[in-house]
Amino acid sequence: MKFDMAEARHFAADTYLSFVFWTVLTSLGMCIWYFPLWHMGISGYEVALFADISPVLLGVPAIRRMLRRHRGISAALGLIGIAAYTFANPAKRLLAVAAGTAGVMLHLGAALYVDRAATGRLERDIQAWEAGLLASVAVRMFFHTNNPAWPTMNAANGGWNGTALALGLLALADVVTRRPAAEAEVHAAKKHDLPPTPGQHVSKTTPWAKSALGLGALLFTLHSLFSDSAILGRWTWEGYPETGPAPVPWGGLVLSALAAGFAAGHCSGIATSTLWWGIGSAGAAAVTFVGGWAGFVGGLALAVYTGTVSRSILRAAAHAPPGRTLLVGAVWYNVLVLAHVWVVAYEFVPGGPLMRERTWVVMAATMLSLYAGVRAARLTPRPADGPAVRVYRRQALGAALVAVVLGWTAMVVRLPAATRVPQPLRPEQRLLTSAIWTVHFDLDNDMWLAEERIMAAIRDLEVDVMGFLESDTERIIMGQRDWTQRVGEELGYYVDYGPSPRKHTWGCAMISKFPIKNSTHHLLPSPVGELACAIHATLDVHGRDVDVIISHNGQEENPLDRRLQTAELARIMNESQNPLVFTGYVVTKPHARNYKLLFDGGRIHDIDPTDSDRWCQYIGYRGLKRVGYARVSRGTITDTEIQVGKFVVPALGEEVPEQPSYTRVPEKHYAAEYHFPTKFRGRGVRGHFYHVFKEPRYFE
Repeated sequence: MKFDMAEARHFAADTYLSFVFWTVLTSLGMCIWYFPLWHMGISGYEVALFADISPVLLGVPAIRRMLRRHRGISAALGLIGIAAYTFANPAKRLLAVAAGTAGVMLHLGAALYVDRAATGRLERDIQAWEAGLLASVAVRMFFHTNNPAWPTMNAANGGWNGTALALGLLALADVVTRRPAAEAEVHAAKKHDLPPTPGQHVSKTTPWAKSALGLGALLFTLHSLFSDSAILGRWTWEGYPETGPAPVPWGGLVLSALAAGFAAGHCSGIATSTLWWGIGSAGAAAVTFVGGWAGFVGGLALAVYTGTVSRSILRAAAHAPPGRTLLVGAVWYNVLVLAHVWVVAYEFVPGGPLMRERTWVVMAATMLSLYAGVRAARLTPRPADGPAVRVYRRQALGAALVAVVLGWTAMVVRLPAATRVPQPLRPEQRLLTSAIWTVHFDLDNDMWLAEERIMAAIRDLEVDVMGFLESDTERIIMGQRDWTQRVGEELGYYVDYGPSPRKHTWGCAMISKFPIKNSTHHLLPSPVGELACAIHATLDVHGRDVDVIISHNGQEENPLDRRLQTAELARIMNESQNPLVFTGYVVTKPHARNYKLLFDGGRIHDIDPTDSDRWCQYIGYRGLKRVGYARVSRGTITDTEIQVGKFVVPALGEEVPEQPSYTRVPEKHYAAEYHFPTKFRGRGVRGHFYHVFKEPRYFE
């Protein structure tokens, strides 16, 4: 069969509209999350999650007829989600993203319903949808896991929103100008000598409820685990030195595994077998319970499995009654999304304790739902393997190969930066500059991604080691992204992502200019409230082992948790025999009970015990010569300041006084290399300036 330029153009347009689908869907949770994040609880904006139940409208005959002849309506509605970046107001932007989500879901539902005739057009639609996901993953690999078309991106933080919208309008023009679906079916039937289908029909053998459960689980699995190449690596991340697979370059394996699964989707007999489901379930168990390479390989097996069943599950949903099937599928997807959030946010949501730290329950429900979907698929009519179907398959295979090549190209391009050896900033002075910052999931006060300004602050502060709290963004509500990759690559740091998302914390991460010899991720005692995390790392600092402790303790409302967590941190520090720096979120007043438990029990010194205006973040140390201490305002990035301490690391054999002096000295007491940057004095830069004391403090 000769090449058909028009058909290739249609496939490219549908693939791009699938890219729009995944762009809008993956941004919705992030935009919703902004509101409870700032309200510290349920905000009411969470109702936008249910914008995706729009396919229920396909239960209305008039709407079905309209979309059958005018598919461009739903495509145009979906592009509102791409244009959302034009709204500076977060609430208006969320509303636009919700409208876009309704559009892309309605467009998918219309494709499944309208094109389910026997001409093979449904196969092409499904494969274009799969190719769009692969394209989205490949693009995000170039942009350090961000999607440049997200409504949280703009020209200032690296967005390509205008370009994405322009391409979307071109794809929309193709949809609007092509034949209506009804005419296209007849044309395709004549062209490929297939029997025309006179009208739409619903398969009497396809169990619609099972199809709906399978559809919801498929959407959830692809979104939660495979919408970005770094998710699996971070879900199986462990401490140094055996961290497991790094996102660069091994994220390329995730894209390849998913593409391989999609390519084998036509083997529906094998894909829908119980044995194949068992293999996929084993992979799901591995990624849920096992860290390192073993868990990652299990995740790759799950990626292949999910790819192979995608076509069968979507085909089954297409042949079931459209309104109720797509409605229940979308609702079940939302239930899984909420459960996926509840396992970590249990303290702040109704019924949260029921799902506390139970990711395994979410995964089990997902795999059982996928099984229901594939069993329904076995009862669904399969398309004849005619010339048109084979052409569509070759188109999809070509698109998948292009996406995989692009993804691996991104990995090769980024590999030198990801593997270069970081260099300390002041080796001659043996300086260690350590800082702590609660970054609010890299989502700023106005709902824009903030890593550009986070990196600028790190660079300007000349930080050697920094702890980030509320840093885990590998969840649906945070965009399933890893902003620490970009920090590490562009600024030249080793990165410890901290406890993986399957450990159910809000995250604590560390970057270091010094080699990380060992790091242990701790889950601190949390019998009542949210699970607290800590990193205990040993660094090679100017030839000497120095321990760094980073922690995020629980909330003020849970005094038992905070006391137990503080006691555990004190135990860890007391047992350390190395010079040590503590940077953490403690939630206590200076010199109160938990303060004394931490500093006295941990045998560490407060960097400035006269600073009485503290509550959350503290810096402590032992076995180092303290030079200075500064507090820097947050700007518009988060709700918490930056605290920075400068220390001199003594050479091996050199002793430091057991009790430090707290006598303050003027800045000129030290040479310029020891000074804090002058650019943060006065009004500062980008909203960051020395506050509380209005300047750094230096000590004898």
